[in-house]
Amino acid sequence: MSRRTMLKGTMGAAALAALAACGSGSTSTSTGGATAGSKASGVVTFGSNQSDAVPKAAYAAFVKAYEAQSGGVTIQTNTVDHNTFQENINNYLQGSPDDVFTWFAGYRMRFFAEQGLAGDISDVWKNVTGMSDGFKAASTGTDGKQYFIPFDTYPWAVFYRPSVFKAKGYTVPKTMDDFYTLSAQIKKDGMVPLAFADKDGWPAMGTFDQLNLRLNGYDFHISLMAGKESWTDQKVKNVFDAWRKLLEVSQPDSLGRTWQEAAQSLQKNEAATYVLGMFVGQQFSAGADREDLDFFTFPEMDSTIGTDAIEAPIDGFMMSKKPKNEAGAKDFLTYLSTAAAQEVYVKSDPTVIAANSKADTSGYTALQKKAVEFIGNAKHISQFMDRDTRPDFASTVMIPAIQTFIGNPKDVDGLVNSIESQKKSIFAS
Repeated sequence: MSRRTMLKGTMGAAALAALAACGSGSTSTSTGGATAGSKASGVVTFGSNQSDAVPKAAYAAFVKAYEAQSGGVTIQTNTVDHNTFQENINNYLQGSPDDVFTWFAGYRMRFFAEQGLAGDISDVWKNVTGMSDGFKAASTGTDGKQYFIPFDTYPWAVFYRPSVFKAKGYTVPKTMDDFYTLSAQIKKDGMVPLAFADKDGWPAMGTFDQLNLRLNGYDFHISLMAGKESWTDQKVKNVFDAWRKLLEVSQPDSLGRTWQEAAQSLQKNEAATYVLGMFVGQQFSAGADREDLDFFTFPEMDSTIGTDAIEAPIDGFMMSKKPKNEAGAKDFLTYLSTAAAQEVYVKSDPTVIAANSKADTSGYTALQKKAVEFIGNAKHISQFMDRDTRPDFASTVMIPAIQTFIGNPKDVDGLVNSIESQKKSIFAS
């Protein structure tokens, strides 16, 4: 299935009404609506990985809105640092997880569903409205049951300050040759061409994804992530070779820098561009500062491949296998599926767009509107390396492999041989 179909549910704007037709078509509701046949009440524990200020405040806003209309359910939010939450998800789910928790669509959702570590919420989906068939597919496990509620999405791209480009006379590059010509001028002007950070291990995965999509196309990228291609293939070596050249115009010492710090270098005009998700805007102040943020698609590297494949992860929520308050958890999840809940969130965090096609987009910022158009025009949409492949492969192999490459980008053969060897072992388990 084309990932474009998956994202059609985000096109709630009237101008994109045709795309919204892919949704279930019913009018959304702001009430949770019990899904288990009994009135929900009591405390629902909620595990959140949104530890940064902007999304944490946005989560608090929709929790408050839910409690105001729930008729008796209260939410106890347990926020954990984003990286810690991701890296410990397996132990978390096998221990005493919260009733509802934040997670990601696609492969990473299905992996834990197959392990029996997530609760079946197929009955919740019977009351879900405004979601496309594609979003439902992204929420469905290999057994055909639903385990996930999509909440928001956002594109990965190359972000920049329009005011800087205008003042310096820069133009948006269409190809990588254009980008390197621009980078040379940016260096002369005393800025870093490309902000870069990988202290947390996962941000650089996005750079690999962009390069692989541009050099080898969507089908090969997804097949590689699924363990069906060899990492020793010359196509993969070409990605790392291209990345080695990109490192020459990237911010140095990236392994000691968080994505937030790299985003701040863009915000302070120390760097001219940054490859990241639209959440980069969380490091910009609301108002004129954040309005001076725009993006362009990662430049073309092969005209036969083009730029019609992009990356746009889907964030959302799951229920633990044995929640202490199942009725309350399902009531909360039903609310989170609604346009009303997502409108509260995207208003507080304008660096994402709502998953529900019924969400009111009239108040979207220019950046959000561009994201809707960008995603809607894509032919193929990948999620992200650590969502398109097995989580154990992403965490235990790819994070150290990419950080090793960044530290020593010359030994590509040794790198891909090591990755392939470990991949065979993990995907055989």
